[in-house]
Amino acid sequence: MKISSNFDSGNINVIDASSPGNIRLSINKDNNSHFYQWFHFRLTGAKGQLCALNIENAADAAYPLGWENYQAVASYDHETWFRVSTVYKNGVLTIQHVPETDSVYYAYFAPYSYDRHQELVSSAATHDRVRLEVIGESCDGRDLDLLTIGEEDEDKKKIWIFARQHPGESMAEWLVEGVLERLLDDSDALSRNLLEKCVFYVMPNVNPDGSIRGHLRCNAKGQNLNRDWADPDPELSPEIYHLRAKMDEKGLDFSLDCHGDEALPYNFIACFEGVPDLNQFNLDTAYLFGRELEKVNPDFQNEKGYEKNEPGKGNLGMSTNQIAHRFDAVAMTLEMPFKDTADSPNPETGWSPERSRKLGYSTLDALSAILERL
Repeated sequence: MKISSNFDSGNINVIDASSPGNIRLSINKDNNSHFYQWFHFRLTGAKGQLCALNIENAADAAYPLGWENYQAVASYDHETWFRVSTVYKNGVLTIQHVPETDSVYYAYFAPYSYDRHQELVSSAATHDRVRLEVIGESCDGRDLDLLTIGEEDEDKKKIWIFARQHPGESMAEWLVEGVLERLLDDSDALSRNLLEKCVFYVMPNVNPDGSIRGHLRCNAKGQNLNRDWADPDPELSPEIYHLRAKMDEKGLDFSLDCHGDEALPYNFIACFEGVPDLNQFNLDTAYLFGRELEKVNPDFQNEKGYEKNEPGKGNLGMSTNQIAHRFDAVAMTLEMPFKDTADSPNPETGWSPERSRKLGYSTLDALSAILERL
């Protein structure tokens, strides 16, 4: 029996794997950071045996409330993921499972591999309406890929969609995959109509280094990118430095920053109530987007979410606040659960890649409904 994590987005530390009934594990911290919660590893040689995989440092993870009512995901082929029995008790997260084969993967959420990211970007770039641009390099020297979809024109609305500032929130790139799939479907009338009126700038993975390293929230140098938007350092946070500079160059009317939330079992948006000189019309437009999204996709809701910032108290280091303030634009953060949706559960999969992709489809319906207000 062996446990390994030396692969793309792998993260686990083995304390003791001598007995399948008491496998002792811990999660490694993000580099130069105290954050940790993402795990992804492979168990081999335990076919047909009841395994208890105990993550012993779960209580000190970034969001311990995230373990309550949480079920880990497993896969035999690294493609189809399903939920497995998981219990959080006395500070230990225990995954209980009888593997059906001698190779099984476990993860915090279904991973979105760097190979898949490259395939997504390259496949999109074959479309005649798409231009791929490398806007800079990450700390580890990886390409920062930006897809421009549609013909650029001063009269068109400029729509920005980006994901995985926090690399462990892999559902965000699954959602973007759904957005791209629909936008590039020539048979989809709504997408064709949107591309007549808008140009889309899509960055599926803002933090490729953290994704490959198996980080939860940080880039290779330990920076939480979604706190660096006010004054990004080109050495410590080149990902945000280049992305914000490109937004300045191109302009922006609407942005959707895609994330996952560890604790809340809901899909919801967070807006920019606390920015200086709040534009109430823009904020109302963001709220309208949420209501329209709820109409077309019952997995989304507007009742539960984060507490709203008091006027003038918003953190301008966060993307949505900085963008709304900087561009006088409609901006929002879309959050998805690591768990399941409390109001529309699917016990077999929980929240999943496919449901994330379908929510991505639905965001375009909601965008179309508010477009005349942008």
